[in-house]
Amino acid sequence: MTQRKGQDETDVPELADVSEPPTPETERPALELPNPLGAEALKAFAHPLRIAMYRYLSAHGSGTASQIARALGESTGQTSYHLRQLERHGIIEDDPHAAPGGRERWWRPVGFSLDRRNMQEPGARLAIQTTLRAVIAERAETLQEWFDSIDDAAPWDDAALHTSSTSSLSLEEAEALEVELQEVLDRHTDAAKARKDAGDGLDRRRVRVYLDVFPLPVD
Repeated sequence: MTQRKGQDETDVPELADVSEPPTPETERPALELPNPLGAEALKAFAHPLRIAMYRYLSAHGSGTASQIARALGESTGQTSYHLRQLERHGIIEDDPHAAPGGRERWWRPVGFSLDRRNMQEPGARLAIQTTLRAVIAERAETLQEWFDSIDDAAPWDDAALHTSSTSSLSLEEAEALEVELQEVLDRHTDAAKARKDAGDGLDRRRVRVYLDVFPLPVD
């Protein structure tokens, strides 16, 4: 396992040439938000059970209403209803890889982003805050589960990375970093998906990657 913490400004991995501030000629385009949720979708998602159901689908890749009901201790009627609401807002979709002819629909999560511009609307602002709190709690819980089970995942130990870096960046430099990190993540996940779809036969596990770029509070 690779762990790197408390890097100072002289020990930042070189993801891009940030020795000079971006200029109009070198400035990178802003990161295009994937599937940004509108205000109504945000309000629909900001429901404890729906967030928990989405977390289940994200962790397992796909699932049915009855599987989710058993995992969360809910009735199938409840999970079926909330799954349909999530589908209505484009947050989940039918899993095209599910075996045809089954009695239940298989669902998979759809990646989305939170557009902070929606925070101008009071209802959407509360929904974003609720969702972000759930996301932060889920990250802490998932990381703790990983550390608690680390002895059972020895072959994957060298592939796990836990790192943090604090640097002095301009707004433009932070945006450039964000774009490049997302590009690297997309490139690797898209390539892995293509190899899997081609039937390469490799042993795979679901791997979670967290990316956070944010300014620290001003003293």
